[in-house]
Amino acid sequence: MAPFSLSSHLRASALGRKRFKSKGRRRTKDMEESFKRLKSEMEEISEEQKDIREGQRQVKEKFESIETECEELKRETRLIIQQSARIQIKLALMFRILKAREAGDLNTAANLTDMLRAIVGKEEEKASRESNV
Repeated sequence: MAPFSLSSHLRASALGRKRFKSKGRRRTKDMEESFKRLKSEMEEISEEQKDIREGQRQVKEKFESIETECEELKRETRLIIQQSARIQIKLALMFRILKAREAGDLNTAANLTDMLRAIVGKEEEKASRESNV
């Protein structure tokens, strides 16, 4: 056969087309597998993002809860400090009343006692108003 004969040329081109078709099918199959893999990876990433968002929401709620508790503790601390200051004032008045009585200064003792009664009366009045509210 001659190297340039028509029949050999047709057979060679038919084999080439067959190879090309099999390569094309393999490429298509590879691409389909690749798309499936990418799709599953994207779904996994989407789930992970949902989990992250949920975690962030929980952290935010916990942070807000802690912040609220912190503010409450600060308020309670201020109240305790105020109570402590009032108690110190009352103790100082009581001590001065005792010293005045020891010294025989009954006038000063009476004035200090009146001051102490006024302070205690105001505290009781305030406490009764707060309990009624």
